[in-house]
Amino acid sequence: MSTENIYILGIESSCDDTSASVICNGKVLSNVVANQEVHAKYGGVVPELASRAHQQNIVPVVQQAIEQAGITKHNLNAIAFTRGPGLMGSLLVGTSFAKSLALGLNIPLIDVNHMQAHILAHFIDEKGSKIPPFPFVCLTISGGHTQIVKITNHFEMEILGETIDDAVGEAFDKSAKILGLPYPGGPLIDKYAQLGNPKAFKFTKPKVGNLEFSFSGLKTGILYFVQRNVKENPNFIKENLNDICASIQYTIIEILMDKLKNTVKQTGIKHIAIAGGVSANSEIRKRLTLAEKHWGWTTYIPKFEYTTDNAAMISIAGYLKFLNNDYSDISVTAKARLKVTE
Repeated sequence: MSTENIYILGIESSCDDTSASVICNGKVLSNVVANQEVHAKYGGVVPELASRAHQQNIVPVVQQAIEQAGITKHNLNAIAFTRGPGLMGSLLVGTSFAKSLALGLNIPLIDVNHMQAHILAHFIDEKGSKIPPFPFVCLTISGGHTQIVKITNHFEMEILGETIDDAVGEAFDKSAKILGLPYPGGPLIDKYAQLGNPKAFKFTKPKVGNLEFSFSGLKTGILYFVQRNVKENPNFIKENLNDICASIQYTIIEILMDKLKNTVKQTGIKHIAIAGGVSANSEIRKRLTLAEKHWGWTTYIPKFEYTTDNAAMISIAGYLKFLNNDYSDISVTAKARLKVTE
């Protein structure tokens, strides 16, 4: 086993994407993602169908990742995999496969917390990428999570604030559903918003704690607003789609930015990162870049391919754990619910 080059294979199967990636000394050599088209017609991820698709995809995806990296499985130093949080059936496919492969190759197994991995994606060694110094604050925004996390070192994290009900990604997707847009609707809201006026319609921001989020009231407000206007004019959505999307997006991003301002005020930390699927949103990326000029923050925005679920983030988390000799026992089990601090 070479001591100069450390090759880590990462496997990600927490939801509906099967992904495998090989990282060498922190640099990505491959990052293969197989998406599952099957869920679009159901308007959301169907857990049973997701785990079946993972079973079909995992062998070819892992094989492709190893081939693209230009190595063989015998070059691997460890196997990292997503332990949780996620859909239990999906997690079990990745967990079982990772265990078998690690046993077969007689190399260490490393379990990775999916939410920590989203944050640690910032440490992938890429040309031109900024790596945040400790301590920094990370806003993790996805379909299942909305949290403000303080990161003191690679594996010491503290939740400063989180949502008391729904996640921001869900707010985007449910709003899209109300407008009759197909699943996943978040990216479509972003697309139409770019053509609309963000101040066209006003939605109320929830009144919760300084660092807490709430999106259920906003979703209800959007539903009533649409129903009321469609009753008066059946073509209301069609005629105003861009403006409605722009106004919804503006309100949601305002909520996120307000909480980040409160965090900086409270902690004095001006190094701000974003992570998770919603960090692919063009407006949050734009607003964070502007925050550098306006408020003197230093912001860290991941590359698009590392925002949604992918295995490169699992590999980098695995690599950092490998350097600490932080391995898992073969008896490790998948966990559907897992806090970012666990």
